[in-house]
Order: sequence, then C-alpha cells, then structure tokens
Amino acid sequence: MTRRPTAGLGLKSRHYDEALACPAAGLWFEVHPENYMVEGGPRLAWLEAIRRDKPLSLHGVGLSLAADEAPDSDHLVRLKALADRYQPFLMSEHLAWSQRGDVYHPDLLPFVRSRAMLATVCDNVSRAQDALGRTLLIENPSLYLALEGHAMSEPEFLTEMARVTGCGLLLDINNVFVSANNLATRATDYLDALPAAAIGEIHLAGHAPDEQWGERLLIDTHGAPVSDAVWALYARTIDRIGPRPTLIERDDNIPEFAELMAERDRAGAVLDAHREVLCG
Repeated sequence: MTRRPTAGLGLKSRHYDEALACPAAGLWFEVHPENYMVEGGPRLAWLEAIRRDKPLSLHGVGLSLAADEAPDSDHLVRLKALADRYQPFLMSEHLAWSQRGDVYHPDLLPFVRSRAMLATVCDNVSRAQDALGRTLLIENPSLYLALEGHAMSEPEFLTEMARVTGCGLLLDINNVFVSANNLATRATDYLDALPAAAIGEIHLAGHAPDEQWGERLLIDTHGAPVSDAVWALYARTIDRIGPRPTLIERDDNIPEFAELMAERDRAGAVLDAHREVLCG
C-alpha cells in the first residue's frame, strides 16, 4: 500500500501519455485486469511503463463471486500471473454474479442475501484469495429493485463475509447513494453500519436519472462527475473512518485528463483536511 492513503484515477488508454507524465504526488491508477490478461502487445507495454512510476490497483469484474459455483480456475491463473507481474497495492472484485457454466452476462447481477448464499460467497472469496495469494477487497453493488427473501441487510452480509474470509471491503459511495435512492433507504444508515477497519478502498463515481423514471430510478453510469450528494457522503465517511485510498471512476463520457485530475484533487483535499484536523 502507498505510504499514506491518497487519491487515484481509473487508467484510460486515451490518457496514457498524460498519466505517464503527470507529476502529481501520491497519484495512483486502477485498471480492470480483464483488459490486460493477454500475452503481450501495446496495453501491457504501457502498463509496464506506468507501473514503474505509479502504484497500481487491479479492480476485477470477472470472478462472479456471488455465483452458485466456484470461480473459474483458468481466470484465476491468468489473474494471478498479472498480479505477480505488476504487484498491485490493492486488488478488488464485485459482490455480484455474471457467469453460470459457459453462459456469461454483460452485467453485475444481484442475488438474495440468504444464509446459504453467504456461505457460497464466503467459499468463493476464500477460494479466490487462496489461488491469488492475496487479500481481496469486495465492492458493494448498485441495486435497482428490491428482491424478496433477504435474511440480512447488505451491511450485515458484508460484515460477516469480511469476518469469515478475512477479505476487506471496497466501499463504493456512489453505489450506496444510488441503492438508497432506488430502494427508499438511508445512505447514512448504510455507511454507519459498515465496519471501518474492513474498508480498504473507496470509489467515487457519477450516476444519472433513468430516461423513463427520472430521479426515482438512478443508474450507476460512471459517465458523469461525482455528484454533490456523493461528495458530502464521502466527507462524512472519511470523518468517521479516516483516510482511505480513493478512486475517481469514469468509464463512459470520459472527459479530458485535467477534468479527472480536478476531481481527484478534490478527493485528495478531503483526505488532507482530515489529516490536518488530526495533526492540529
């Protein structure tokens, strides 16, 4: 891990040159490993160059940890090879499923939080961590409709998963805000229920209202700036748990590098303000 928690950016191919040249102190980058699990080529060459100067985080989307079957062993082998090569300071995955057998879905799908599913998820997380030889941070999902049959709240599920497996949590505050809006719950209650010690990274991203339902249904688009409401929840969270490595996520409508750096600097200012209060 970096010497102290700082803010980073998702690395985009159009920004490789600017990312490589950027002198900002503490800047780190995160990538989806599935885009780099290849034998060679320009992507790996650029990642190699950036990793020489900047810390790197791997944020997976393909392990399908909430599926009712074990993570794909070939995927784990390739992911481990990438991690061994680039030595990320963080590795993370989603609390969702996207694969069953040979069928792959282009989305991160929800599930019912039953006791049986908790056992399945814990087994899958443990298998993945054992195969990788690393601790994973597991990200809370965005939810769009209420499923029936839950035996526990999402914070309770995440807390127990972390306790059983020793994994950490990747807290996506935009996901919390979107889910709370869509399911008519309180984002602050959710955030206060999470174990601070388990949170190893924070994600900040943008959302948008659904074209048909408007503000009643928010979509986690990663295609807009971080909203003021999410910034407020972020500052509140840092006040409660202390500084954590924080990523600005942008995967659609990608702006200029300078615009992303401005959001990254805003997150860094929140982290620095908390440190100044403690030191003052």
